[in-house]
Amino acid sequence: MMKTKNVVVTSFIQEPCEIKTKLVKGLLDLIVLKFLSIHPIHGYRIITSIRKNFGVYFGPSTIYSLLSVLEKRECVESYWDVTSKKPKKIYCLTAKGQALLNLNEDMLNDICRKLGLHQNMLTEYCEYGNIVKVETINNISSSHSKG
Repeated sequence: MMKTKNVVVTSFIQEPCEIKTKLVKGLLDLIVLKFLSIHPIHGYRIITSIRKNFGVYFGPSTIYSLLSVLEKRECVESYWDVTSKKPKKIYCLTAKGQALLNLNEDMLNDICRKLGLHQNMLTEYCEYGNIVKVETINNISSSHSKG
């Protein structure tokens, strides 16, 4: 049973790009709201900002679908900027969106704090994406399952 757990952990650690994509995708609404809290921007700028900041690409269908959902939930609103040759739909954060962003940031910070309490134990498991002390994982896993 422990070997199966180690194989799962190892496979996650060997594929950091996949992990990053999964995490960014899971936090995509939070990321979009955060970008919009800085200043109103258009959808393509959100796509390029995500790629630049996180190294993950989400296509227009993903981002515009999310923006549509956020707009229906009244977390963002939009208007057309027609000052340039090509009109752009600009999205901005609403008060409801800011409240949602604050709540998500608080929850994420709480999770990070809780992980920080166990940071010394976690660094025994992994260092820069590599398993360092597999024996420690087995010993800790075994002692927790017995206790």
